[in-house]
Amino acid sequence: MKNDTPRSRRKFLQQIGATGAMLGAAPLTSLAAKEKAEERILHYERKTSANDKVRLAVIGYGVQGHFDLNTALKVPGVELAAICDLYTGRLENARELHGKDLFTTINYKDILDRKDIDAVFICTTDVWHARIALDALAKGKHVYCEKPMVYKINEGYPVMEAAKKSGKVFQVGSQRVSSIGYAKAKELLAAGEIGKLNMVNAVYDRQSSIGAWQYTIPKDASALTTNWDKFIEVTEKMAFDAKKFFWWRAFKEVGTGVAGDLFIHLLSGTHFITNSLGPESIFSTGQFSYWKDGRNLPDVMSGVMQYPASKAHDPFLLTLQVNFISGTGGQEVIRLIGSEGVIEVNGNNITVKHSLMPEAPGFGGYDSLFTFSKAMQAEMQKEFEAKWTPEQRKRKTKEDIVFKAPEGYSDHLDHITNFFDAVRTGKPVVEDAEFGFRAVAPALACNESYFSKKIIQWDPVRMKLK
Repeated sequence: MKNDTPRSRRKFLQQIGATGAMLGAAPLTSLAAKEKAEERILHYERKTSANDKVRLAVIGYGVQGHFDLNTALKVPGVELAAICDLYTGRLENARELHGKDLFTTINYKDILDRKDIDAVFICTTDVWHARIALDALAKGKHVYCEKPMVYKINEGYPVMEAAKKSGKVFQVGSQRVSSIGYAKAKELLAAGEIGKLNMVNAVYDRQSSIGAWQYTIPKDASALTTNWDKFIEVTEKMAFDAKKFFWWRAFKEVGTGVAGDLFIHLLSGTHFITNSLGPESIFSTGQFSYWKDGRNLPDVMSGVMQYPASKAHDPFLLTLQVNFISGTGGQEVIRLIGSEGVIEVNGNNITVKHSLMPEAPGFGGYDSLFTFSKAMQAEMQKEFEAKWTPEQRKRKTKEDIVFKAPEGYSDHLDHITNFFDAVRTGKPVVEDAEFGFRAVAPALACNESYFSKKIIQWDPVRMKLK
């Protein structure tokens, strides 16, 4: 598709139909006929049915655990069987929301031992993800593991191996890879709509105390009510600290910071859209700009990654940014920049903007031509006009296109529905253990780069540090 003309690319886009049963666009007849920009609503139709009942347990019933469960219960045929959390107040909350007879526990192994539970959602602190995932797979449970898939890079290899050998569904919870908007961006890039990709700018900014993980800490928080000794079973021994329990993302002892929370979304989205296996070099830096609340992971962080040429794409540079005190008010955007335009992915909405070079080379204007003698200028001007027609000297134009997801569309519901579809049918998921690891490893390498102040070298094919 690299040598296609703008006209043939338009024809390709006109012919794009539905991708599976979930994505499509109506014909771009107006665009083709009038070269006029227009706003398009992405066609979305997904029928779900409860072919088989799936009994679900949630391990880690904090903020994300609540969101994931609420979404899962919208999928036909999904039933809640149990909830595990270390804070006693959340278990009380679970019974208040889902009935006093709901099975609750502080020990996730009580859930894994139950034969009537088919699948588990792992929504715990990062440091627990790998251990619970391995135990759940060993017990024959299907696993939906929140991102980041692992807390340390070396934990990824046994998780990938266990997921492959188990015969069970394993999906990582970066929901945007199931988005119809991201699927449209993937199509547009593959169609050559912006020419040759050379750079991706990915930003996930926030501006609020909640966005900076300063979650409300309950008045009864203590070593006893949080089962602190259990919480630190997989860490070095630490004295009770309510912040480390409830604001865990901000502390390297138990969490992975902005890299593990938000770089992951940007990396998984970029990898999905570009079909990339990952970067070969990684560098990151950061600072404590505003939220100086005891955290030891920065509140402003940037990363730079070089992606090598592959069968799927040309080489490109990726920049990552998270700013927790952004004067923009917060934004989440991935910009794919090519030789002929930009695809901007803003949530589930897509904007395509074009900028095409003229066929003729630059001549005149802000150029060295005017510094020559008048005779030389006249001679070269005459030669230029003889070689290039007025049409060849003009910049070609191509109007913008805007694609929008339907009102009320939820990529979170799509992602979780994909998981349960796979549980019922055995079909592959979008974000399996390998995909999840290819996103988490570069993110965790950003933390390593930040602390070591070194460039991290990564082999994206073998998935190994160099």
